[in-house]
Amino acid sequence: MDIMRNDSDDLLSELLKPLRLTGVFDSRWHVRAPWAIEGDAERSCAVLHYVVEGDCWISGTDQPAQQLLTGDLAVFPTGAAHRLSDHPGRQGVPLKAVLPERQPGTSGEISIGGEGPESRLLCAGLHYDSSAATGLYRALPWALVLDRPQVDREPLLRDTLRLLASPDRPAGPGDRLITLRAFEMALVLALRPLLRDFTENPAVLPVLRHPGISRAMVMIATRFAEPWTIESLAREVGMSRSAFTAAFRELVGEAPARHLTGRRMQEAARLLCETSLPQSAVPQRVGYQSAVGFHLAFRKWFGKTPGEYRSHATSVA
Repeated sequence: MDIMRNDSDDLLSELLKPLRLTGVFDSRWHVRAPWAIEGDAERSCAVLHYVVEGDCWISGTDQPAQQLLTGDLAVFPTGAAHRLSDHPGRQGVPLKAVLPERQPGTSGEISIGGEGPESRLLCAGLHYDSSAATGLYRALPWALVLDRPQVDREPLLRDTLRLLASPDRPAGPGDRLITLRAFEMALVLALRPLLRDFTENPAVLPVLRHPGISRAMVMIATRFAEPWTIESLAREVGMSRSAFTAAFRELVGEAPARHLTGRRMQEAARLLCETSLPQSAVPQRVGYQSAVGFHLAFRKWFGKTPGEYRSHATSVA
């Protein structure tokens, strides 16, 4: 087996694993040309557009316009500002003007009645816990597109999107939770083939082709509880401390120490929210020998103590 490919697959698996949605706003668009809608940047929110019928164009600031056809799917992993329109370059109305309320857990409709060809889209804002967004996730391109053949090669993704786009999709007890998890699955299924393709295109995510930094990220993702230092991480991947730190910051977008802290905090938050593990046992499970050191780091990262974090998670569950 190709060791580099194995590391890349492990890294992509760790990137996808913590993606847990906290809420979804979805909408169905029925539009006839001419039309254009401008979406603002969204924080801690991925945006998804699925073309049910017809076509549209997506474009963004300093980004080339790209056409989407029937069955195509576009994902904006970090909620970058963008425009959807029937023709590239057309100026549009702000999304907030046609959908002023977009609270997670609700749905909406957009209908624009022009004289031209009709298109139907399923659009959604997928809110996620920002603490789960790794440096690698934040470094993803502004938009990721799967064309119809790629979607069709993922039957579960295709069928989930079609069900979610259906105007008469099943409704009943637990509908909001089912919808949330269905969109969560769609997001992961959409990202998986795209991220795997990146291993063949180092210009998109160069970190996946840097053997030392890619391996270090896998170690941080999977062995975060070990007593790592910058020196020991660099030594483990066969690099000097200075070269390792510089390359890591350039490729990942943050210092290795911050990336390690982020992974530990991510796991600590999961343990507090999803398990009954005693709070006193959490520090050692995520690599802290000192409970005081963990408490200070957690509060600095999340703005609240571990106890407050767990209490809040319990109250909103």
